[in-house]
Amino acid sequence: MSKYRHDLPQLKGGLFLSDGGMETQLIFLESVDLPHFASYVLLESEEGRARLKRYYEHYLGIAARRNVGFLLESATWRANPDWAAKIGHDAEDLKRINTASIRLLEELREKWETPEMPCVISAAIGPRGDGYKADRMEADEAESYHAAQIETLAGTNADMVSAFTMNNHNEAIGIARAAKKIGMPCMISFTVETDGKLVTGMTLGDAVNAVDDATGGAPAYYMINCAHPTHFSLALAAGESWIERVRGVRANASARSHQELDESDTLDAGDPIDLGRRYQALRRDFPGMRILGGCCGTDHRHVAAICEACVPDEAKVA
Repeated sequence: MSKYRHDLPQLKGGLFLSDGGMETQLIFLESVDLPHFASYVLLESEEGRARLKRYYEHYLGIAARRNVGFLLESATWRANPDWAAKIGHDAEDLKRINTASIRLLEELREKWETPEMPCVISAAIGPRGDGYKADRMEADEAESYHAAQIETLAGTNADMVSAFTMNNHNEAIGIARAAKKIGMPCMISFTVETDGKLVTGMTLGDAVNAVDDATGGAPAYYMINCAHPTHFSLALAAGESWIERVRGVRANASARSHQELDESDTLDAGDPIDLGRRYQALRRDFPGMRILGGCCGTDHRHVAAICEACVPDEAKVA
C-alpha cells in the first residue's frame, strides 16, 4: 500500500532534496552503457540494481546529514513504449521494469527513512519523444499513450508520478488527465530554452496555465528541469500568479543551450558552488520552491552544494 499517495508531505512545508542527473552521471562519470539514455536497463540485473542503489545512497546521505526530506525518483524516465521498442522491450517487459523500479525504491525507503527525513517514492515519466525537440502530440493522444505506464505505476506503492522534461503543454495535459482518471497524484516539470520559453515558443507561464485550465488544476504542483537557472530566471521574475504553482527546480549544471549539450561528447559539470548560490537566490525570491535537485551534468557534489546553500543551519545534523 502506498504511504503518501493521499498526503504528500512535500506540500506541507520543509525542504526536500532529490538526486542529480542520473543518466549523465552514470554515462559520463561511471562509464555505464545506457542505450538511448535509458537508465531503467540497470533494473534487469543484480549488478545494475546494486549500482542504482549506490547512486541513490550518495544523495540520501546528503539529506540524512541535514534532516531534510527526500524524493526518490525512479529510473523510468525512458520506460515508455516508443523508447523501449528501440531497446527491444515490449509492453510486458515495461510492466515488469516499471514495477521493479518501485520495489527498489521501497527497499531504499525502508533503510533510510526517519521521522525527520520522509522519503516520497515518485515514479518518473519522460516525454514520448526527445526532451530537447518539439513534439506535436495532442492531449488526447498523449493521454492514451502514457496511460499504460501510469496504470502500471499506480498498481505499485509509488506515492505519485512525475513527468519530467515536458516541452509540449499538450503532452503534459494528457499525462495529467491520465493520472487524474486513476487517482494518482502527478507533478509536471517543464523544460525551457535559453530564452525561458518552451521549444514550441510557449511561455512557461502560459504552459502552466494551459495545463491547469485543461485539467481543473489536476497536477499537485509543477517544477522546472533540464535548464540552467539563467535560462528561466527572467520568466520567474515576472511575478505572476502561476509561479505559486512551481514548487521545485532540477537545473542543469551547464548554462549551454540544449542544442550545444546535444552536440557535445563531453560533460559540462559547471560550477557546483555557483549553482548552489543560484538555488539560494531562487529560494530567497520564491520560498515556495522547496524541492531541490539536479538534472543534466549534476551529481552528488552539486546537490551537496545546493543543500549547503539552502538548508538553514538549525536544520542540519550536528
